[in-house]
Amino acid sequence: MPLQGVCWFFCCRQGFSLLGRDYGEKEEEESFELRNKEDLTPNGRTPGNVIASQPTCAGNGTNGHAVPQSPDEMKSRIIEKSKLGVEEEPDLLVKGWLLREVRGGWVKQRRYWFVLSQDSLDYYSGAEKGARRLGTLVLTNLCSVIWPNKQTYKETGYWSITVYGRKHCYRLYTRHFNEAVHWACAIQKIIDTKSPVETPTQLLIRDIEENKFNPEVVEHIYEHNPILKYTQGPLYAPLLPFPYGSAEHTYHSGKGYGSVREEAVRIFNCLQQLESVRDPVPIIQGVLQTCLDLRPLRDEVYCQLVKQTSHTPSPYTAAHLRYWQLLTCMSCTFLPGPTVLKYLRFHLKRTQSQSPESEMDNYASFISEALDKTKCRECVPSWEEIQMLMSRQEMLCTVHYPGPGSCQLYISSHTTANEVVRRMQEKLGLQDSKNTFALYEQNALWEQPVAGSALIADILTRFKNFTTKESESKSQWKLCFKLYCLLDADNISVDSIEYLFLFEQCHDMVVRGQLPACEEDLQALAALRLQCLMGDFSTHVPCPPLDELYPGRMLETQVLVSLSSPQAMPPCKGATQGCPTMQRFPTGLLAGTLWSHTATAAHKQKVEQDIRLRSRLKEEAAAVMASILERWKGLAGYNRRDSIAAYLAIARQWSGFGCTLYEVDFYISSTGSFSQKLWLGVAATSVSLYKQGESEALESFPYGQICSYGVSDSNTFKITAGDRDLLFETNKLTEIMQLMNAYFNAIHRQRGKGEDPDITITESTEMSFRHLAPTPTPTLLELPSHPV
Repeated sequence: MPLQGVCWFFCCRQGFSLLGRDYGEKEEEESFELRNKEDLTPNGRTPGNVIASQPTCAGNGTNGHAVPQSPDEMKSRIIEKSKLGVEEEPDLLVKGWLLREVRGGWVKQRRYWFVLSQDSLDYYSGAEKGARRLGTLVLTNLCSVIWPNKQTYKETGYWSITVYGRKHCYRLYTRHFNEAVHWACAIQKIIDTKSPVETPTQLLIRDIEENKFNPEVVEHIYEHNPILKYTQGPLYAPLLPFPYGSAEHTYHSGKGYGSVREEAVRIFNCLQQLESVRDPVPIIQGVLQTCLDLRPLRDEVYCQLVKQTSHTPSPYTAAHLRYWQLLTCMSCTFLPGPTVLKYLRFHLKRTQSQSPESEMDNYASFISEALDKTKCRECVPSWEEIQMLMSRQEMLCTVHYPGPGSCQLYISSHTTANEVVRRMQEKLGLQDSKNTFALYEQNALWEQPVAGSALIADILTRFKNFTTKESESKSQWKLCFKLYCLLDADNISVDSIEYLFLFEQCHDMVVRGQLPACEEDLQALAALRLQCLMGDFSTHVPCPPLDELYPGRMLETQVLVSLSSPQAMPPCKGATQGCPTMQRFPTGLLAGTLWSHTATAAHKQKVEQDIRLRSRLKEEAAAVMASILERWKGLAGYNRRDSIAAYLAIARQWSGFGCTLYEVDFYISSTGSFSQKLWLGVAATSVSLYKQGESEALESFPYGQICSYGVSDSNTFKITAGDRDLLFETNKLTEIMQLMNAYFNAIHRQRGKGEDPDITITESTEMSFRHLAPTPTPTLLELPSHPV
């Protein structure tokens, strides 16, 4: 009982105190004072401001004071200002009562008197002179302020601001929005006036850069500053300055990242684990992924790796070489900033001079060459690529081409699609072809051209990621080398591999239903395809499935037309004149039952229709296959060359032969005509519009008549031909634009003229077009996999 009485008295005392704060004090005490005169815009810092624990440079450029070698040299990079006495009155800017969040106890917020000065944010037990100061947050340019947000106000009833410092984090609350904004503005202004804080590592990097031609001074710097050298102990603070708080990484918070400062320390611990783990690849891949997600960490990781590869006690062991292997992977994935890049290059040259003909020398040479070629990667290197980089070897890449053939090429982390296209042309003897080629990302259901500047290593990594997510055979991705711009289809030698490309790509169009031909011609093409692949007809040779010979879309259309005829439609009892519609039934107790019964009947009818459709498809497919086999029997004696020639002779009957077709969801002309579901055909000499399945073009626009073309919004493509504006809605905007640019550029190169400087190409979501000169010679935006 006595204990309960003490608790009751304490609770009542706390309750009375809170009530007194809310109701018993005057409004003037809740207010604050803001002084925004010359105090808010100081010209500089005084010696009493925040300073860094760093070596000072002597007049001759050498170090006057070295960083202490005690274990605490990594624990703190910034020394707090000396605390003011209780009776001292600082140069105040803002003061007032605020609630501060406290941890522990049943009271989550407590009321304190806060004072903002030029150097710090302090809080006291009261507003009276001589009150005890309870805490200080030193303000530097690394501090950050989180402004008040409405969500916190809805949850707590208070407007809050958060101030992040090196050692402390103040979460402050007030009921007045204007008060919170004034505090946030005043604190941010103080932060903005502070000079940049430089860490000892930054100052030492500057010293090394200034004295890089004086080896004795450089060695003296390394000898007296252990922060630059290998260490087995942990790192308690980053080597480079990062803002305090977590505002800069909120986008990646879902991945489990802390603040950038915290991640910098964690990464150093991961680096040290490289020395003892059995397989370093997961750690290397994890570090690279973190650097990809958190861009500011890239320079930090480079500095940490330079540190761990300098003055190592056992430099020739496998454990130490792990640091060099990670540095190799970093150099092929990200480039550091200019200052760190100079420091890294100096470190590499210094290592090569100190350890010639060693593994470290080999890694340093490899890294130096990689830094000259590296572009920022879109994906973290795959498991296989990391293993190849660790041994400084190239990867083997398989590139397919139309038909069953493929080539294997060695590529590095810097190989682009343009380079692969050139090497494939040399390997297949296509250097003198008038047509152009490109690489495609391709699977059984989808393909798209690869941009010429794209890194092949990134594409292969994406393929690996797709494969792990989708194990179906139709989802197996591959790189394919194909014809891109068909500029001269008539003079291709029948004995060349380019002629085979033309045949295979033409057959792909037939199977996709993009070659308008009658039923008889489609069956003849399928028979010729069988003769080319299988030779003369034989019952002992298994035939490929029909969907590899004949357009499945054509088959489905025929079946749907037959099923939609009046003779094929089943009688619908619900459509009789005497049957009331569902809307006429009153909503009441039985409404749900009636709806359920009707829905069940509709579902049953749909199932029956699907069964009937599948049955008719099988019957129709069997009939078409039988007809194709009969035609195949009649081709006995045709060799492969004759079969391909006959196939292409039938395909050439279409006036649009050689064009690339894109589905257009909607088309409208300035003359007032509009249509839906058309084909936009981009060919070597013109752009044409076709109704799907029809061989004659609705309209055709030679390139000489096109004044401009471009993207008008996110999914609309616009062509201006003469005084007409044509608008197309399609999801293939980029591909259409690239292909038209490629054709214009190819025509221009064939004429032997230079690029037209008056033609500019811009990319914007707003109305932006490619304006053409009277002679159509536009510059190239970016040819997918096409050497420029």
